[in-house]
Amino acid sequence: MSAFDVDLFVIGGGSGGVRAARIAAGYGARVMLAEEYRVGGTCVIRGCVPKKLMVYAGRFADEFEDAAGFGWTVEKPRFDWSTLKRRRDAEVTRLEGIYDANLLRAGVEIMPERAVIEDRNTVRLLKSGRMIRAERILVAVGAHPVKEPAVPGIDLAITSNEVFELESLPERILVIGGGYIAVEFASVFAALGSRTTLLHRGDKLLRGFDDEIRDALAEAYGQRMDLRLGRTLRRIERQDGGLCAQLDDGTYIRVDQVLVATGRRPNVDGLGLDRVGIDTDAAGAIPVDAYSQTTIPSIYAVGDVTNRANLTPVAIREGHAFADTVYGGKPSCVDHRLIPTAVFSTPEIGVVGHNEAAARAIYGKIDVYKARFRPMKATLSGRDERILMKVLVDCASDRVVGVHIFGHDAGEVIQAVGIAVTMGATKADFDRTIAVHPTAAEELVTMRVPEVTKHPVGVG
Repeated sequence: MSAFDVDLFVIGGGSGGVRAARIAAGYGARVMLAEEYRVGGTCVIRGCVPKKLMVYAGRFADEFEDAAGFGWTVEKPRFDWSTLKRRRDAEVTRLEGIYDANLLRAGVEIMPERAVIEDRNTVRLLKSGRMIRAERILVAVGAHPVKEPAVPGIDLAITSNEVFELESLPERILVIGGGYIAVEFASVFAALGSRTTLLHRGDKLLRGFDDEIRDALAEAYGQRMDLRLGRTLRRIERQDGGLCAQLDDGTYIRVDQVLVATGRRPNVDGLGLDRVGIDTDAAGAIPVDAYSQTTIPSIYAVGDVTNRANLTPVAIREGHAFADTVYGGKPSCVDHRLIPTAVFSTPEIGVVGHNEAAARAIYGKIDVYKARFRPMKATLSGRDERILMKVLVDCASDRVVGVHIFGHDAGEVIQAVGIAVTMGATKADFDRTIAVHPTAAEELVTMRVPEVTKHPVGVG
């Protein structure tokens, strides 16, 4: 008789935990999963899925305007927030049901309550008080948004969690932050008709992205909303039925909502890590090795709680790799160096590999191929829009080490390009690929002449 109640106990029912539980159960492991909120995690319940639906909603505003250039007569459209909210929430509930069903079908026992670590092989369920002995414990509890900076009145603001609970579209909104979440929500609200201000303390949005992509986004956003870079929030006060935000330059912005999207922190408080001697890092994350194992051999962690690469597909891959390694007899780890990603701003951004500055620092001599052009659709719609594409090539190996796309459907394009770059495609491979015409993406395989080389003095 086994000394354990289950082979694997998963704490957290988000993307990483669900994938790990299902795959492990498929290998024959006895698996139990605890989720205190709703199965599906941030991405499905209050993250990328409902947010992408809102992105779609906002982009119809451009489509209605563009239609006139193609001969369509469209009556002045009206947007109804309650309809979007109702249908979006229904879709989230549907997806949650699918996640539940898939877990149950795989043989995973779901515990709808909070679980904490009691010792190296024991988990305690807080609501029922049950103690579960597990041979292994997987922590997949994700992260939560924080309200920073901690200025007076910051509690009057909402985060990316509460934004999905808004019962009406704010007429005026201030979004604070410069990362994925801030950039995407600012675009959504501006497109849906809110008078939107995006405030960021840095001089460019999207830290870590290629500088030319960042500049292109700032240019586009400057036309779509009130973009304020290099400014910080000093305080928020309730005033005249709304909110008044004071900035560090003494100016005031009067709005109906303030959305703070300045960062997220791992959900480790009260988890019981201290009981087993697991120390978190400076960011509050759980340190793990390449196979997602902590310093305690029986305890593993995947997803945002490890702060390696905080993206849903990465958490899914980490969860799958964990199950393959531990229960499938197929040692597997995730390469975090090359991750295709998209920002669902409007215009959209798709990236795989290094930005130009990083590529130069790593490889020394690189060739930069670039195309900036007006999309075909804009020639009739009349929209002032540009697409930017960059391909970065390591001169020594001819390997493509970075692709950056700014423009319509960049996320869809970069997913396919990511396959080639992950496989180690060279510029010669791109060159011998026949273009699909007429498309915007064909520019990726028709760029022939690099920019004038800007190799730093003494490099190479």
